[in-house]
Amino acid sequence: MKLQDLDIIVTAPPAPGWGGRYWILVKLTTACGIVGWGECYAASVGPEAMRAVIGDVFARHMQGENPENIELMFRRAYSSGFTQRPDLTVIGAFSGLEIACWDILGKARERPVHALLGGRTNDRIRAYTYLYPLPQHDINAFWTSPDMAAEAAADCVTRGYTAVKFDPAGPYTLRGGHMPAMSDISMSVAFCQAIRDAVGDRADLLFGTHGQFTTAGAIRLGQALEPFSPMWFEEPIPPDNTAEMAKIAASVRIPVATGERLCTKAEFAPVLRAGAATILQPALGRAGGIWEMKKVAAMAEVYNAQMAPHLYAGPVEWAANVHFAASIPNILMAETIETPFHDALIKGSIQVEDGFITPPDTPGLGIDVDEALARAHPYLGDGLHLEMQEAPCDYVNGNAFQGGAPVKTG
Repeated sequence: MKLQDLDIIVTAPPAPGWGGRYWILVKLTTACGIVGWGECYAASVGPEAMRAVIGDVFARHMQGENPENIELMFRRAYSSGFTQRPDLTVIGAFSGLEIACWDILGKARERPVHALLGGRTNDRIRAYTYLYPLPQHDINAFWTSPDMAAEAAADCVTRGYTAVKFDPAGPYTLRGGHMPAMSDISMSVAFCQAIRDAVGDRADLLFGTHGQFTTAGAIRLGQALEPFSPMWFEEPIPPDNTAEMAKIAASVRIPVATGERLCTKAEFAPVLRAGAATILQPALGRAGGIWEMKKVAAMAEVYNAQMAPHLYAGPVEWAANVHFAASIPNILMAETIETPFHDALIKGSIQVEDGFITPPDTPGLGIDVDEALARAHPYLGDGLHLEMQEAPCDYVNGNAFQGGAPVKTG
């Protein structure tokens, strides 16, 4: 069994585009005709440039290789160009290709991927969701409305979810960490209060930030949220400074979570050593793939830390997350995005039911990809999957959440 052909599909979810502007799907085919699907999570270059990177990684390190040899192929990609250190773009390309290899291996052996990873540890996986506008909500007003957020949270609980995530804390700027405006702190407190009032103790609150604060600013914000007992305080400062994140973890009585922008065990290990976070959130289509994150999960066990795989992408990465989550003892929960397009792209082959996911027992990833649907929605824009704004925090007029992908003006 040898890897032979690669196809890359860049598909754009229809508006409002929950999950990002585009998803990069990879289709690998072996010489004996077995097809495997993977997904490369957002990278720092555009999709056309990423096509070239994915093609190069495949041709250079994987084509003609037995898909069983995942460790060898990872070491080739990780060491390419005399690096042997995390390279976000190269490892992002490899991650999606690696997921496809597991899909092939499962299909070849007629076993689900989790059976190849040590077997199923969890029969059900707790799911969580971001709070998205309901049909009656004004999509622009939603991000600064505690009342609308509370309605969305109550709807999630009605559907069985026991955890909801929200992010009202101000802009993501390319300038790095900033001190939050007092109005942003007040807005964040109002969101926590309204959502807690709406769901009571039926659901955990997951407070999302995305590395936008200074250490001091994150501590101020976190301490203001403590009365509402969120389950986590997500990536409160830029993710590359574990020593400063550890200061926040020691100063705020909310567990710190991080990991969606980290890559390989080389970046996750310092987080654990420093005590910077007790919840790790790898994006499997970026962080090195399923096997690499199994290693991170094992390291996390030693530090009594839990895993909560991140999702702001399509359902192929979600399927990989589900098999990963099924195979480890220290899973906390897995992020989920429920849209008609997510569901249609894998023909409903994995579902959230009453707030939990049942890992599939069908071969490989257990998904049936609608290739025609993916090709029918090509990405025609010029933006990246997610972007940060150039303008700094507005301390006068307030800040509106824009989902990491602000609308271009001018």
